[in-house]
Amino acid sequence: MLTLSPELKARLATPLQIGSVTVNSRVLQSPLAGVTDLVFRRLVRRYAPDSMMYTEMVSASGLHYLKTLPRIMEVDANEHPISIQLFDCRPDFLAEAAIKAVAEGADTVDINMGCPVNKITKNGGGSSLLRDVQTAATIVRTVSKAVPVPVTVKTRIGWSDQEINILDFAKAMEDAGAAMITVHGRTRAQGFNGPARWEWIARVKERVSIPVIANGDIFSVEAAVRCLEQTGADGVMCSRGTMGYPFLVGEIDHFLKTGERRPAPTVVERLQCARDHLIALWEYKGERGIRQARKHLTWYAKGFADAAELRSELCRIETLEAGLALLDAAIERLQVASETEAIAA
Repeated sequence: MLTLSPELKARLATPLQIGSVTVNSRVLQSPLAGVTDLVFRRLVRRYAPDSMMYTEMVSASGLHYLKTLPRIMEVDANEHPISIQLFDCRPDFLAEAAIKAVAEGADTVDINMGCPVNKITKNGGGSSLLRDVQTAATIVRTVSKAVPVPVTVKTRIGWSDQEINILDFAKAMEDAGAAMITVHGRTRAQGFNGPARWEWIARVKERVSIPVIANGDIFSVEAAVRCLEQTGADGVMCSRGTMGYPFLVGEIDHFLKTGERRPAPTVVERLQCARDHLIALWEYKGERGIRQARKHLTWYAKGFADAAELRSELCRIETLEAGLALLDAAIERLQVASETEAIAA
């Protein structure tokens, strides 16, 4: 039976303090490119109303040249706590972008210093900043001076196994004014392969006094508890585990607060959530939303008979009606099967 140790209970008894911002949850929803738009965040917040959410990462260079804010930067007026994540390597562009983020309603501004994607790193952003600590520190100092909200950093443990420098890097970010650091326990070279090395997060926690959030391989309540126990981190950030499963942040948050497991959603409930997701994307983005919904719907359609066939159909939908018809038929089949099993029992 999963339980919280007395030490962990005591550590989680108070809210997470990010500079001047108080967050009544120790579980955060990671920024995910192409995933954590306004629609997705609303679904996560259904089950985790107190958790900090993050937008998809926003290009500071793009903001500099655009006359209007990109839609990925849009936040709901009631959507708090919310952080807008920015990426670039130019302190002045990032400061300018941060000012716009605060005007849009951001409670904190997060600087992405961990993205491993080549198109980001080749231009000096993302995890390439792990190789340029001086520029990274200048970014944090410049942005912190530009905005009245806390500035945070999300990064990795290093560029490669030969360049793991997270301890000195984290200390430099704290000294530059970062109010919190989130550490993904992999190097840039690992991408998302191999296990996350939580032991490095534990060492970061020993090195700095600002809150440290653990990221990487948080796919379940059990994993979150193990991670918090092993690292001493101040919280956990869920990433890929929420793709097709927006219930995860709330499940972990509920357990950490109460010590009780929230019942996992049934397959039917997961597909009903997928249905809500599809409708909301259509209402928010129109035909573009339908195209974006394809990947989300395939993530939901797992763990039941004929799921593979359903996924192959959902990834080709062209209209709202087509998607709803497939989901409704699957829900009906599952409900009938459940009722048949209950009668037989």
